[in-house]
Amino acid sequence: MNKENLLSGVEDTLYIPLVARIFASEKFPNYFYDEKALSLKQYIPTNLIEKNASEYFHMASVCRQDVIDKKIIKFLEENENCNVVFLGAGLETAYNRINNKKANFYQVDLPSVIEIRNRILGNAENEKLISGDMFTLEWIKEIDTELPTMIAVSGVYQYFNKEKIVEMVKKMKSLLPKGELVFDATNTKGLKIANRYVKKTGNVNAQMYFSIDNVTEFTELTDTKLIDVQGFFARALKICSNAKIITKLFMYFSDKWNRTKVIHLKLN
Repeated sequence: MNKENLLSGVEDTLYIPLVARIFASEKFPNYFYDEKALSLKQYIPTNLIEKNASEYFHMASVCRQDVIDKKIIKFLEENENCNVVFLGAGLETAYNRINNKKANFYQVDLPSVIEIRNRILGNAENEKLISGDMFTLEWIKEIDTELPTMIAVSGVYQYFNKEKIVEMVKKMKSLLPKGELVFDATNTKGLKIANRYVKKTGNVNAQMYFSIDNVTEFTELTDTKLIDVQGFFARALKICSNAKIITKLFMYFSDKWNRTKVIHLKLN
């Protein structure tokens, strides 16, 4: 399939995390390696993103996903018969990296994105693509709610307001008795920095709104139980010795100042 046919109609916002995964797989393969992402490199018009993206911002995207990957893998080890749901799936290739053929995987996104995902990535035997607005929770009708269910939301919630997210989590809590939720968030200062970066990549209309300064307050608002809060970069700082000094400094202080975190909640 040629370049025009494979990626026609794909917006830049879908490229940013994919380009980051390709970057890390090439420069830091001992830390993060995504064979599926690398296979798509030849098709991606990355000039604008690569020109304006720093090593740190590539790593922020990748390290976020690495932490979420590890949490999903642990969940799968503890629950052989279960569901894993990616909300706002985009072109995320976690399914390929995790490589589990026993659990039920679901990729949820808007119809236009799912059409692109199906064209580019397809779906495996234990993987289902679901078109729709993730906030309506219609996707829950497609899964067995009696099974342990891990919901992963990576790089998505930031684009919506807090009230909408709190309402969604409360509804998921009532519909998924064995549900867990893992998602990333930044604090108020980190949100301002992230918005500046996204604008530099050419996405002037991709405004972010959601941040969390107090995780305990969020769990109280949603009536959920906190399992864990983890910064993005601890493992990368140990392994990526060839990262630029400025990148290492940004990673270190982002974690230290809670500007980047993955939050893991038990819904009930």
